[in-house]
Amino acid sequence: MDKGTIDFLAYLGGWYSNLPGYRFTADCIDAGRTALLSVDLVNGFCTEGPLASPRVKNIIAPAVRLIQQARSAGVNHFALLQDSHEDSALEFSSFPAHCLAGTKQSETIPEIMGLPFFQEMAVIKKNTIHSGLNTGLDAWLSQRQEVDSLIIVGDCTDLCVYQLAMHLKLQGNADHKAVRVIIPADCVDTYDLPVEMAARIGAMPHHADLMHRIFLYHMALNGIEVIAGFRGAEGEE
Repeated sequence: MDKGTIDFLAYLGGWYSNLPGYRFTADCIDAGRTALLSVDLVNGFCTEGPLASPRVKNIIAPAVRLIQQARSAGVNHFALLQDSHEDSALEFSSFPAHCLAGTKQSETIPEIMGLPFFQEMAVIKKNTIHSGLNTGLDAWLSQRQEVDSLIIVGDCTDLCVYQLAMHLKLQGNADHKAVRVIIPADCVDTYDLPVEMAARIGAMPHHADLMHRIFLYHMALNGIEVIAGFRGAEGEE
């Protein structure tokens, strides 16, 4: 490994360890102009099926806590972007069949469904890792012209979260609209597939920690606000 790579990886570790934290305060977050988007917090990525990941399951608690915190702060715009695949989904040539429409895998996790304001959340189905292609996302946003800050939670950092964050930021740039896209690192994650295990099953390996950090960094390079997470109100942690 060359010195430049070693230096960059050391820098990346320091950058990630020193991400800032935000609070839901008026000078930081305008709740009336903010939406929270959850990506693929469904059973098929959290608890069952070929793509379920313990790392993703571990973000359920902080993500749900953030959703509740946002609601308490006055955020009223919530959308759940969720895989709901057809049997013939072309994505299955890259990933095992998962989250088929009408199955339990494609359902919202119980922790979100149990929230008292769940029925007020928009459920937007998608058939690829890109939440903005052939979905109702852009129409949902166009009905909320006042929204210019978007917080994203869910999985996977380097797949659906990345595609959504970049879509929102680049769409704003194209429309000459200043859009804040905020990624709390403690509420997103990706899966791990070590080299040995990948070789046994004939798949491509996937180093979760590296991919998580690299893609967070790449989003930050594109003007997306990557933070450690949201703290409690003043005086709380």
